[in-house]
Amino acid sequence: MTRSAHATRTLIAAAALAGCAVLVAACGSSGSQAGSPAATGTVTPTPSGSPGASSATGPSPSATPAATPSGPPPCATSALRVSVPTGQGNAAAGSSYYPIVFTNVSGSPCTLYGYPGVSFVTGAGGSEIGIPATENPANPRQLITLAPGQAGHAELQVVDAENYPPADCGPVTAHWLKVYPPNQTAPLYASFTAMACTKSRTILTVQTVQSGASGT
Repeated sequence: MTRSAHATRTLIAAAALAGCAVLVAACGSSGSQAGSPAATGTVTPTPSGSPGASSATGPSPSATPAATPSGPPPCATSALRVSVPTGQGNAAAGSSYYPIVFTNVSGSPCTLYGYPGVSFVTGAGGSEIGIPATENPANPRQLITLAPGQAGHAELQVVDAENYPPADCGPVTAHWLKVYPPNQTAPLYASFTAMACTKSRTILTVQTVQSGASGT
């Protein structure tokens, strides 16, 4: 065989091998893609409550209504009568003590809770004299229920104005008390005569409302 013929056969063999390699690579690539298809699909949500819906989460909770307070309402000013029976007073250590009596004059039960507001005034609807009563925490706050006709009371301490020098007190005789029932903004008036201070001196001190018409 001549050298040229041998070279020609070598080139043909190399070309054949190259063609097979390309074909094998193509086949391998095609097989790999066919064996790993991309996952596709469509998810359709099932409406809540329809057949076949999952019950794992259970029904949606309904809103819980707010709790409604029970029991009688607070006593409005218009439901009460106030009085300060001076015959039930007593004195000790330069002070006198009287019950401020709240009577339920309405046709329905109501409640009292806490401190009344008390001050001397020049008359029913008149201006205040001196400073309002301070609060004495001797008794804890408690809810007092008054049936129609029943009464509760708050003890009032009245300091003798003569305990102060006249120049520091500015003494004057008062004949009325203005009384705000607990948690109310409209006052009641009670006839009550005592010496008051026109200057900022503590004459009146009041305790929380308690059951009954007096503490005795």
